[in-house]
Amino acid sequence: MLSSGYESETWATLRFGREGVPVTHWENLIGSARSADIRVEREDVERVHAVLKRDVDGSWTLFDVFGRGGVWVNGDAVPAGGTVLQSGDAIKLGRTPLHLYDMSEEKRDKLEAKRSVAGKSVSPALTLLELTAFELLLLLQHLTTAPQERPVQIALGFAVLILLEWFCYYAMRLIGRSGFEVETIAFYLTGLGLSVTASSAPQDMFKQTVLILAAFVLFLLLGLWLRSVRRAEKTRLAAAALALGLLALNIFTSDSLNGAKSWLQIGGFSFQPSELVKVAYVYVGAATLEKLYRRRNLLGFIVFSAVCVGALALIGDFGTALVFFICFLVISFLRSGSIATVFLAVSGAAMAGFLAVSIKPYIARRFATWGHVWEDVYGAGYQQTRALGAAAAGGLFGKGAGGGWLTEVVAADTDMVFAVLCEEQGLIIALCAVLAVLTLSFFAVRTARRGRSAYSSIAACAAVTMLMAQMALNVFGTLDLLPFTGVTFPFVSRGGTSLLACWMMMAFIKGSDTRRGGSFAVSPVAELLRPAAKGEKKGGGGA
Repeated sequence: MLSSGYESETWATLRFGREGVPVTHWENLIGSARSADIRVEREDVERVHAVLKRDVDGSWTLFDVFGRGGVWVNGDAVPAGGTVLQSGDAIKLGRTPLHLYDMSEEKRDKLEAKRSVAGKSVSPALTLLELTAFELLLLLQHLTTAPQERPVQIALGFAVLILLEWFCYYAMRLIGRSGFEVETIAFYLTGLGLSVTASSAPQDMFKQTVLILAAFVLFLLLGLWLRSVRRAEKTRLAAAALALGLLALNIFTSDSLNGAKSWLQIGGFSFQPSELVKVAYVYVGAATLEKLYRRRNLLGFIVFSAVCVGALALIGDFGTALVFFICFLVISFLRSGSIATVFLAVSGAAMAGFLAVSIKPYIARRFATWGHVWEDVYGAGYQQTRALGAAAAGGLFGKGAGGGWLTEVVAADTDMVFAVLCEEQGLIIALCAVLAVLTLSFFAVRTARRGRSAYSSIAACAAVTMLMAQMALNVFGTLDLLPFTGVTFPFVSRGGTSLLACWMMMAFIKGSDTRRGGSFAVSPVAELLRPAAKGEKKGGGGA
């Protein structure tokens, strides 16, 4: 994931004077700032002057940013709704002339053929074979420690997971996709989570297996849905309404558990709406901030973020509220160097103040316990002292799957699952789980720089921010390095709603992977160039 080629796709060329700059994104900020996608260093060009956007049909549209420096196309000022460009049109930013030249299909095919193929550095099949061997060893350990009436359920769960992995691999190969690293990491962490369920609640293995299948289906469906950025933009208001509806349902009808009203009971099943709201938040935030040059989008996202964090504070789910706030700050700085970003950051600070005021007494007690868990090992520090002791007892290689005792402590398989991994699988495997999430983060940041659309880049970075924040709060809270917030470890903690949300987050990461053959969530270049070629025939050389 971190060593393969990441050559940018080239869609057009923007020329000013003798200089020609390749256009490598579908949404491009044009200006003199270093953070601009297309940098034009001229005195009369603002730091962020214009936005150049490509649609899926191959057409290019130019937008003026806040109307500060003036943008003209063929002598006419660009209106608020933007101007559709034809290849070769004369553009002026202030007094600086530019020309946009759309790339021909033939030249584009030649460039595409030179790009590196995903999955070439390390064989996906070999990696998946090693993962399968690891999961079979986990299963063997569980079969020796499981209660007499549970081995069949445990074996069935691992068998379904392994078959699902290989089905996914061959399905991707069948449609010409060679990038399988993201799925491999997700399956690795899911396998660890299945092991945790087999240790702590073997009677729930069938339900956990069904949830894994459902999570994978949602991953595929969301990935296919995200192939159309326009579709995501049009449905962002519906996604926001759904998220707010889930939070309202949470506030007025949910049951309180450990001080937080974060669980809903329906038909004997319990789920956390806030986990699904995470997906909606990324979906809405990326679709809104993808158009930073529109003020109303900034205000709308700020209000939506404030309502989400405020609702979570009322529910008492401090950990999830903190994850949302961290994600908000990261999204805010994705377009650094603009007044809009500063405004968002200030708004985030205001939300943090509101969050601090809204802290409930049981959360305040957790803060008071932070760093002092050994002073009250039978009271406030009971869970964490047991977690620290069990983690230390596991050593480097652990006691074996199902061989630990920490799972008998309340919330050990969710809020303190890192200690369960340390005890049963050892410090090495537990650190591998942490490194897996870190690898996803580096991968998302690296691919986001070369993403086609701002939507996919922002969504991928926001998704890994959610995962990173959850992991950090879970690990550091378990080890008493941070206050204990009760946040799950992505994929590994037992809990169906969290698993569904994590797999759906992976769809955002896949959507940013523009490597050749890298992602099923990204349309092939040939498919995107065909409409552009038709447009050239109709419009006499236009994009």
